[in-house]
Amino acid sequence: MKKVGILTGGADCPGLNSVIRAVVRKSIDEGFVVTGVKNGWSGLVDNDMRILDYKLTSGILARGGTILGTSRIVPPLEKRRINLITENFKRSGMDALITIGGEDTLKIALQLYREHALPIVGVPKSIDNALSGTDYTFGFDTAVNIATECIDRLHTTAESHHRIIVIEVMGLHTGWIALEAGIAGGAHYILMPEFPIEINKVCASLKARHKRGKSFSIIVVSEGAQIKGYTKEELDRKFNRGTHRVGRIGEVLADLIEEKTSYETRVSVLGHIQRGGIPTAYDRLLGTRLGFKAVELVKEGKFGKMVSLQNNKISYVDIEEAVKQRKMIDADLIEIAKVFYT
Repeated sequence: MKKVGILTGGADCPGLNSVIRAVVRKSIDEGFVVTGVKNGWSGLVDNDMRILDYKLTSGILARGGTILGTSRIVPPLEKRRINLITENFKRSGMDALITIGGEDTLKIALQLYREHALPIVGVPKSIDNALSGTDYTFGFDTAVNIATECIDRLHTTAESHHRIIVIEVMGLHTGWIALEAGIAGGAHYILMPEFPIEINKVCASLKARHKRGKSFSIIVVSEGAQIKGYTKEELDRKFNRGTHRVGRIGEVLADLIEEKTSYETRVSVLGHIQRGGIPTAYDRLLGTRLGFKAVELVKEGKFGKMVSLQNNKISYVDIEEAVKQRKMIDADLIEIAKVFYT
């Protein structure tokens, strides 16, 4: 009888419980025992685990977050933690470990697989959709739907008050949420980390809209976007904001727009609301499919792999391929978005 471990690492997102549920159901169907590791990699460091069964995974499909808890640990792992993880893994009697997470979680999985031959299978999770090797990660669809709904709601306020509203969404390194939610929500400008913000160009577009009689505009910006021609320190001094940090680009952008156009501008930072709550049907289904496939890879002894979605089929790639670079945003969608910038 195989004993399969499962953990959820990094930030939470909708759909994690659907993966856990699928792994448990498929494993039991195969005659395996499932051990849930609590709080991500910290659970293996602290030896905090419990057996998962039908009862513990019943009714969790629609729940956000993760019943196992999670934690953020930045790779690479130091020797002390590596030793604790490998020792506790062996003591637990687990034959394989399914790790559900994003870039950092899977980089740790790759380190443990390469250096210590831990039998690991990865499952891609990220609301940013930034992992290579898979068309989509679960959690992304829910985040885009939440962001789109917020954009829809802010449209009415912007129009009523004749304002510019800057909506800051998550996306530290990639602009997937901004791009897809921005197009779906009818944003008038979308700004992403991949392309430094040309503030004069943005303001010229806003002025052109006003000349055509459009007295309001919606701008969607990723939290990791940077403004071309300005350093963080210059912007901090200019607006007397103290130390600049991630999650404040919306405020800085709004100040610059108001300064250069004299249009009343407001900011709405969506923040962690994008990763909480009920997962969409798509994320529940994708999570279920990925969890099912992960157990199949364990059964077949295919370790060091990450399950993935490719052309709407569930497949797998080497974990190394998934984490070696971030997935580029869709060039076709960028061209579509640009049509609405005027």
